Amino acid sequence: MSADPLLLGLCVQDEVYLNRLKEDDAACAAALQDGLIFLFHRLSPLLQRTNRGTLRAAAVPSSDVHLILQRLNSDASLLKESVLIGCSEQNQAQFCLDVGELNQAAVEEEFGGTFIDLRKAFLILAGAEVPLVAKGQALLRWHQTSRFCSATGELTHRNQAGSQRVCNSIIYYPKMSPVVIVLVSDGRRCLLGRQSSFPRGMYSALAGFCDMGETLEETLCREVAEEVGLEVQSFSYSSSQHWPFPHSSFMLGCHASVRPTHTQLSVDHSELEDARWFSLEEITAALHVKIPPRRGDPPFFWLPPKHAIANRLITEWMERQQLGNGEGTS
Repeated sequence: MSADPLLLGLCVQDEVYLNRLKEDDAACAAALQDGLIFLFHRLSPLLQRTNRGTLRAAAVPSSDVHLILQRLNSDASLLKESVLIGCSEQNQAQFCLDVGELNQAAVEEEFGGTFIDLRKAFLILAGAEVPLVAKGQALLRWHQTSRFCSATGELTHRNQAGSQRVCNSIIYYPKMSPVVIVLVSDGRRCLLGRQSSFPRGMYSALAGFCDMGETLEETLCREVAEEVGLEVQSFSYSSSQHWPFPHSSFMLGCHASVRPTHTQLSVDHSELEDARWFSLEEITAALHVKIPPRRGDPPFFWLPPKHAIANRLITEWMERQQLGNGEGTS
């Protein structure tokens, strides 16, 4: 499928504008004065309730943030700690700012919202704000953990955009850890697993970090063999995604096939709490679940939210299975 030339043009314009703000401290400082700010408190994003009763990430005009910080007797320099994360369709710069030094309840009252742990927020949020919030938290975490130079031990200093930190001649950039996430199929079923840390009843595709020096292919085959004892026969690349957990990962999404005659699982329970095969009917039903189980509800099988790459892989597999069964034809 070819991309829309107009959308590509807008994308290029946005990237050129953002790159200028990263390279020009004065231009970035000026953009901050008219920008939108996504607020965090100790890495938890601020969510506000909409008129429809749903929750969304709060994008607050910089001028409003400045006034409220003054009312809370905050240091006036705090606003300058905002980190550039994107720009709106109207070329309005978007920033994130962590106000974890301030009283959480006081900030929530002033802004009319609630700071919610990002893992929980990911089950609530939808749309274009999700990658912005994920990117914001990842960059804020990086700045909080990169204050000192690993070579000299001296303090590092950031540029205005927050896209780098510098110690003398050493420049540090934010990093992501490469992770392979793979949906395994035996031709009729797909394989999903869950860790003990997952929300109750949720299953997802298998995933693992790339070891130093490994290729994508080597990581994929090793992880499937280690976690469930299966040998991959073939695989294909699907797509990629930044994921803020556990500390900013670069997810490489793939589909993999195993022999239908070699599907007996040997689950490594130090890695996974459970893993099992799911039919097309089970997957189709789970993809229609809109709300995860609440506390007190009986447990049921559900999948990661739509904006997660695991959901995309599972949806792709379902669509291919339905086409292969003739369900998508007239």
